[in-house]
Order: sequence, then C-alpha cells, then structure tokens
Amino acid sequence: MHVIQVEDLWKKFKIPHERRTTILENIAGALQILEGKRFTYEEFWALKAVNFTIDYGESIGVVGENGSGKSTLLKIIANILRPNRGRVKTTGKIAPILELGVGFHPELTVKENALIYGSIMGLKNSEVKSRMNSILEFSSLERFRDAKLKNLSSGMQMRLGFSVAIETDPDIFVIDEALAVGDMEFQQKCLNEFKKFKAEKKTIILVSHALNLVKEFCEKTLFLSRGEMINFGETETVVDEYVRRVRGS
Repeated sequence: MHVIQVEDLWKKFKIPHERRTTILENIAGALQILEGKRFTYEEFWALKAVNFTIDYGESIGVVGENGSGKSTLLKIIANILRPNRGRVKTTGKIAPILELGVGFHPELTVKENALIYGSIMGLKNSEVKSRMNSILEFSSLERFRDAKLKNLSSGMQMRLGFSVAIETDPDIFVIDEALAVGDMEFQQKCLNEFKKFKAEKKTIILVSHALNLVKEFCEKTLFLSRGEMINFGETETVVDEYVRRVRGS
C-alpha cells in the first residue's frame, strides 16, 4: 500500500534582483514601478518533475548536494510548502522534524513550545502535559523547562523538536538532518528510536549527509541534484552513484 505518492512535483521560488531598503522602494517594488523601471526576478526551480512512491513501513533516504531540493521536498510532503505543479498524496499522520524554527517560537519557554508543537502535531493539551516529563527527560531539558527557547543552543532546540515528535505516535516521520546538531549521547538515543520506529513499521523519510546512517536504516534512497531526480531505488546502489558523482565533480 502506498503511504506517500509524489506525482510530477515542481516547486519554484522567485529571487529578486533589486535591493530595496526603504518603505517607498518596497511599495514601488510591489507595483513594479520605480522611475519607469521594472523590478526583475529570477525564477529558481527547486524541484522539477519529481515522481516516486513510498509503501507502508518503508524507510527512505534522500541524498544530494546542498541546494538540491531535499529540504523543499520534505516541506511539501509535510504540507508546509505548496508545489507549483503536481501533487503529494499521503495516508496517515505526519511528524515533521525539520530545521529549527518550524513550529517553534523563540520568545516562549521550552514547556510552552512543547505544548504548541504538540498541538500542531494533533495532541490535546492534556496529552502533552501528561507526557511533558517524558519529553523533557528524553531531550535532557528538565532544567530548562522555563527558559525561553531563544536562549537555548541549536542542538537543544532540535532535541526538543525530536522529543515532542516521537511522543505524538505518528505514522510517518519526515526527518531533515535530525542528527546533525546533536551530541553523541543524543545521537545514540535517536538511533535507538529509529530502530524502534522500523520495528513498529513506521514510515520514515530521512534527509542526511551521513551516508552510513542512510545505508543502515533506509531500504531505498532518492538522489536529487539541482532539483531533479537522478535515481530512486535500492539504497546501496543509489548512494554509491551519489558518491561517484561527488568524487568525479
């Protein structure tokens, strides 16, 4: 059974070429008029004609150079971004564990952010509160429960996001470099959780530059380059192709 279907997916961003520093310039930019001159934009296609399916219980890796469209793809799957063309069909509850800032507010405390993030992920406030000790214990943030999030390191913030997500019991985990900012102790905790997810037949999509991790946990892997799908198939084969291309570039 297909849990995720990605069909002819395209995503475009516009990059402005005119720098605006005043309110007047911004208004003029919106009207595209300033002394008779039009503001110009460069169209940047982050994803182009991406197609693949993921079945129930599969773990899928996503590899590629920086700027290849990996994070954009995950945000579309998690319904944070909308595509320009194509569609993504998902079955089940998704837990996105993405870069810092998605779903968090820097001026709120650790505990308050956990409550809000848990609500976004579909839990009732009473459920989050009953699991708060478990969340703080897993993230090793018990001492910081009343600290504002902006005062925490990037690694501590990522630990909080991961800890809340695993308490929501989702069907699909969408994970973007979750281990990149954690210390060794937390990385091992995450690896243990990944093993448990796989045993429970959770569907996992993992973006990572840690190719050994991708090989260990993912049956299949998607290789993206400049927004295009280069290959999608058995992990060992796809990762080896990616490494060959990197070394040959």
